[in-house]
Amino acid sequence: MIPAGAVGWWLLASALAVLLPSALHAQDYPLRPVRVIVPFSPGGAVDGPMRLIAQNMGKRLGQSVIIENRPGAGATIGTDAVAKAPADGYTLLLASQTNAISATLYPKLPFDPIEDFAPITLIGREPGVVVVNPALPAKTLQELIAYVKAHPGQVDYASSGNGSGQHLFAALLCSITGMKMNHIPYRGSGQATADLVGGQVQVSIPGMAGMLGHIRSGKLRALAVTGATRAPQLPDVPTMAEAGVPGYEAYVWMGLLAPKGTPPAVIDRLQREVVAALESAEVRTYMANASIEVVGSTPAEFGRFFRTEKDLWAKIVRETGAKVD
Repeated sequence: MIPAGAVGWWLLASALAVLLPSALHAQDYPLRPVRVIVPFSPGGAVDGPMRLIAQNMGKRLGQSVIIENRPGAGATIGTDAVAKAPADGYTLLLASQTNAISATLYPKLPFDPIEDFAPITLIGREPGVVVVNPALPAKTLQELIAYVKAHPGQVDYASSGNGSGQHLFAALLCSITGMKMNHIPYRGSGQATADLVGGQVQVSIPGMAGMLGHIRSGKLRALAVTGATRAPQLPDVPTMAEAGVPGYEAYVWMGLLAPKGTPPAVIDRLQREVVAALESAEVRTYMANASIEVVGSTPAEFGRFFRTEKDLWAKIVRETGAKVD
């Protein structure tokens, strides 16, 4: 039996015994390279920014931050790998709106998209853009709507995969306007964009960053951006509301998650290093040129944001009847 006078010391020692391993882990972290799994193909809207941020983080952490692409199944393949990874801060997930969408679109996921992860930070967000192949006789969004309605089921729209933001962005537009287009899912943004430029598909609503070069070169025609305001990089392209589709607003966003149970001190260290990377001149210039709004939220803020996004897209999945086809 512990003497009454020693109870306080015993409780303090017990608390320290619990906290000390975590503190030591954070102090030593990282001892080896950190891996960020990107559940999308290389070259997508969130892949490029994360690679630059990873390089900057690696310099500050003193260890390489390695990007590993694991695309497919609405980002669920790569996400599942991180959910099952050790909660030690060495395997992270680059999440996006696709993760929030897949939470509802896929009824039997092998992981919980919220409860199985620890939020680190919301990195940033960018508007999507409605783009068409120039061969399509539509120079405005209203002309596209009229053309599709005159040719129901004859126009194909590309997405980076079932359950992706591109999938739901277009499904929402079809639902609001009454258009009937065919969904052509690809295994990532790269091939979807290549086929859109090549004319194998006619329409897409990807993140704006990866489309700027194609739009400026004339390989694709931009009809509207999906943000609340016009994008500085495409000042002549109207918003959805200005183009005649009020109430439509959607963003491509990117944030960092860790497996549930990752020590809070490690989460805090990672959050600080991401924010520091976002404040660097190189990253800020990249983000500004791509019209990506830098955020750099706290873990708690990102957690609340993710839940809100999940609820939002769950409502849209139900209302549009979108499904994995």
